[in-house]
Amino acid sequence: MTVVYPRKFQNTLGAREILKRVVSDRELHLITLNRYRYSEQRSCKDLTEVVEKLDGQPRELIRDLSHHISDEARHAMWLTDLLFDLGANIGTPPGISYIDEFDRLLDKDTYDPKSNLEDTLIAGLAAINITEKRGCEYFSAHIYALKQAPQTAENIKIRETIEKILPEEAGHVRWGNRWLGQIANQSPELRQKVEEAKRKYAAIEQAAFESGMDITLGAELRRVTNLVEVANTMPLWERPKYLMERLPQTLLAPELQFTRIQAAQKAWQRDPQAFMEKFVPMFLNGIQGTKKDNKKTV
Repeated sequence: MTVVYPRKFQNTLGAREILKRVVSDRELHLITLNRYRYSEQRSCKDLTEVVEKLDGQPRELIRDLSHHISDEARHAMWLTDLLFDLGANIGTPPGISYIDEFDRLLDKDTYDPKSNLEDTLIAGLAAINITEKRGCEYFSAHIYALKQAPQTAENIKIRETIEKILPEEAGHVRWGNRWLGQIANQSPELRQKVEEAKRKYAAIEQAAFESGMDITLGAELRRVTNLVEVANTMPLWERPKYLMERLPQTLLAPELQFTRIQAAQKAWQRDPQAFMEKFVPMFLNGIQGTKKDNKKTV
């Protein structure tokens, strides 16, 4: 069975490169931790909706999902306690929400457990699996970055918290792989459905991930490109409806404009000179310009 992993940001920046920069900026570091907390907290709600939709069947999966919810709640608690002790914000994090964007890109009307339980299970498991893989990638990179950073009491406390979470997240990935493998082994038809679902939700996850990271010039068009990539994983007859429903918000992206304004205001308030020398060129050149700057400083 094909193994699908999350891709780098715009196929350019990897998790370790991103987390190295995050760890070096305390404000950005705390925002990132709060995003982790928010994601773990929201996943409890999303997984509960899956349990309610399945309505008790299959029993083994319902039991597993209940344990999964318990794990995510514990992770949210650990991160909340950490942020509270550090005096950081524990409200809704600023910027474009990865989870909201992921939900927006889902085609929730496609599957109904009452009419087709197998398709619903495959879709739900594939969606959970790819997001958990992203979480593992970033928690692992975060631990690596913290080990390279100055070993302050704060950095050690943060690292120890993430080190508690990572093994359980890795367990969630193995659990998802096992369930998808069991379904795929039942028949060639189900194997094909599993493979298609993995490609589809990997494209959705990548689009959601990049939307939450990219506020530079031309981001709207890159979001459209990612949307088309998602549509291309669907049957031909489903693509026009999917694109037409999501294209206006993707292209206009009001939340993107608001995030840009917030980021620009904050960058100007922190350091007007750095705003002109770094933020403006980054915004105009996009991530490629940032990558070139990184190479120069190595």
